[in-house]
Amino acid sequence: MTADVPAFDLQSHSTQSDGALSPAEVVAQAAAAGVELLALTDHDTVAGVPEALAAAREHGIRVSPAAELSSVHGEHEDLHILGYELDPSDPGLQASLEDFRADRVRRVLAMADRLRELGFALDDATFAARESLGRPHLADAVLAHPDNAERLAREGITGKKELFPPYLAPGAAAYVARSRPTVEEAIEVIHAAGGVAVWAHPFWDIPDPDQVLRTLRFFAARELDGVECFYAEHTREQTLILHDECEAQGLLATGSADFHGPEHEHFDRFRNFELHGRAARLGPIGAG
Repeated sequence: MTADVPAFDLQSHSTQSDGALSPAEVVAQAAAAGVELLALTDHDTVAGVPEALAAAREHGIRVSPAAELSSVHGEHEDLHILGYELDPSDPGLQASLEDFRADRVRRVLAMADRLRELGFALDDATFAARESLGRPHLADAVLAHPDNAERLAREGITGKKELFPPYLAPGAAAYVARSRPTVEEAIEVIHAAGGVAVWAHPFWDIPDPDQVLRTLRFFAARELDGVECFYAEHTREQTLILHDECEAQGLLATGSADFHGPEHEHFDRFRNFELHGRAARLGPIGAG
């Protein structure tokens, strides 16, 4: 990091959504990795923010109150908009997040029914009682049930990476599409709560560079504040494409390793992303 930008990692997840550690444990891991500015960005919830802020004071680091809002845009059923510097007590934010989580529960329970129709055994108690329920919890329940072991082995499924494409990815046999919010609605909710709206990991969701740039420009015209340019799974070329466009549009340029827990197959450690010679532009993130 440059001298005027703290060592940042602006996306992480706890047991309040699809992470493996409590909010306090996430903060402790981040501090041990040298992170100076962290964001806990659980999906559609700020329930872990107070615990994270308290832990941050203990460890001497800064935490931006944040959340990651799963959104729809045209043919894209799962784009993520990160909201930073949120007011977690804002009534409008709380009401919107509760509504978004209700839609998550509807979808996951409908996908659970479809999986049962396809012959999988599921124990609702293993996944239903989460603050922010998602497909990873449902996948874990399928993988953990002993009655599914023979079938999973026969189909060559050893983890979520193999389970999602045939069953839980968009267009797959058990998938149920989300209905809300749109990206524009997510941006409005974030701004109404005093926050900063950033498009998370664009190339994770849209592989085509031209389509990413068209989509980014569309969102920028609708008051998107920034882009997560620096990301664990972005290539150098993808990072530079995003950063150049942020410079041209006057947008913030953020980054993260998207920490989910020390045993996660992709996102298992902090600061696991490259700047590729470019500078972050964080604006108000972490300043408050």
